[in-house]
Amino acid sequence: MAAEQAVGYRVWALGGMPEVRAGDDIAKLIAATGPGLVDGDILLVTSKIVSKAEGRVVQAADRDAAIDAETVRVVARRGTLRIVENRQGLVMAAAGVDASNTEAGTVLLLPEDPDASARRIRDGLRDALGVDVGVVLTDTFGRPWRNGLTDVAIGAAGVRVLDDLRGGTDAYGNPLNVTVVAVGDELAAAGDLVKGKAEGLPVAVVRGLSRVVGEEDGGTRDLVRSAGDDMFRLGTSEAVREAVTLRRTVREFTDEPVDPAAVRRAVAAAVTAPAPHHTTPWRFVLVESEAARGALLDAMRDAWVADLRADGKSEESIAKRVRRGDVLRRAPYLVVPCLVMDGSHVYGDARRDAAEREMFVVAAGAGVQNFLVALAGERLGSAWVSSTMFCREVVRGVLGLPEDWDPMGAVAVGHAATPPKERAPRDSAAYIEVR
Repeated sequence: MAAEQAVGYRVWALGGMPEVRAGDDIAKLIAATGPGLVDGDILLVTSKIVSKAEGRVVQAADRDAAIDAETVRVVARRGTLRIVENRQGLVMAAAGVDASNTEAGTVLLLPEDPDASARRIRDGLRDALGVDVGVVLTDTFGRPWRNGLTDVAIGAAGVRVLDDLRGGTDAYGNPLNVTVVAVGDELAAAGDLVKGKAEGLPVAVVRGLSRVVGEEDGGTRDLVRSAGDDMFRLGTSEAVREAVTLRRTVREFTDEPVDPAAVRRAVAAAVTAPAPHHTTPWRFVLVESEAARGALLDAMRDAWVADLRADGKSEESIAKRVRRGDVLRRAPYLVVPCLVMDGSHVYGDARRDAAEREMFVVAAGAGVQNFLVALAGERLGSAWVSSTMFCREVVRGVLGLPEDWDPMGAVAVGHAATPPKERAPRDSAAYIEVR
């Protein structure tokens, strides 16, 4: 029986590459190392050195502006971390703007056209060494549902980055109906195993996979799933549904400070709520200073105690009720939503005027609900406490609010100290009437 032909490939990092500077020719730098390339080899080139050669370097102080400039749409955001679709069509953290492996005080942008960069390197190696090789530009990605980072292909030339096996059969004769192998990404990951992240080895060579090397290639565009085929493109909608589920009343908080920017993003979500007559009946007072927070809570406590004593409550009962309101003291951040009646109609009829106010109150509630859900989406816990509604004049006086601002409770905000208890299931059918 004839021996079976061995199947395999080799991958190794290419040594001898110098520090790359703006204007350098990557192909010439590779050729100068004496790489011993042969037809059918595949070079895996870290995109950072291409970015340096192409002058895609900006000052670190402009990183946020650079991310904004490279972003087409924000896919997900948590705190300062942004997962975005960038101008190259890639969905990744921070649009690929990277502070690693670059001089202090600078950050790198991805190559403007990674496929074109790969073609230039391929053509340059053909001219310099007379070899026909494939080139894959790589960058590091995180992945949904998986921990850890891996290199993927962001640019390619002369490499078939997708191996479409549909229409064939597996070893058992079963038809392959959906199998399309991401060869470009598999090559990038293999190269990362030998290049490493900190060894200063930005180029790797793969030998033994000449079957995926050739003139016909479409670059890496085929690796990016089209909008029509992307089941998770509307991830924001799914995130909102998750946030609604996560929105739970939290009464115990850690000492971790709250990011004020996250609260402001939640306010931005709050003011998208529906409102009558195209009005904006919400105002959100962010109580960020310790002095204002302490003065407000002390004044509210005194007002509650006075009211409870006037109701004839015992001191023990009063103390118990005040303790229930201490959730506002335990939270590191406090927000007071207010209702304003700007734009409301006055009919001069008690029934219609009462209905008008109710419309505005409903709109304010919708805004508060948006706010609470958005906080949950930011992984912040919250508790809406209605107590400011019982001492509105006191709240307005302490916070210096206009007379027509109507405090609609207070929201305690912070990081939950413990996971919320399981919520008892509710049968939605019990709350539905169909006519």
